[in-house]
Amino acid sequence: MSYVMELRELVGHRPLLLPGSVVIILNEDHQILLQHRHDGDWGLPGGLMELGESLEDTARREVKEETGLDIGELELLGVFSGPDYYLKLPNGDELYSVTAVYLAHESKGTIKMDRNESIDLQYFTCNELPEGLNEETRNYLEPYLKKIAK
Repeated sequence: MSYVMELRELVGHRPLLLPGSVVIILNEDHQILLQHRHDGDWGLPGGLMELGESLEDTARREVKEETGLDIGELELLGVFSGPDYYLKLPNGDELYSVTAVYLAHESKGTIKMDRNESIDLQYFTCNELPEGLNEETRNYLEPYLKKIAK
């Protein structure tokens, strides 16, 4: 059972602070790997921290689980938190996410999609991001888009 599930058994639906990481993975053509999730949204690979992990460990584990890729050096682009990152899930669970956004220029392996997590994984150019990209993901991409605009 995951750490979050154990907490939920204790606190029910009450709001939790949940740290996690997402990764902007670039291919050789500087396209961004996005994950089409079962809720219809497109987002970045990533997820919640487990006990004993660093944010970097979380980023690497989640990318491997969701994409099959091993990522190289991570560059921290920002940490997102506060009232804009409050979520109330369909099951009634409430949370405030604290999310570290990393950039990875290197990845090794072959994409192997976890069908429990995704319905598609695709690379997109910065100018042709898909419809269904939620506001949270747009915010996560902003530091990278500003960086390349310089």
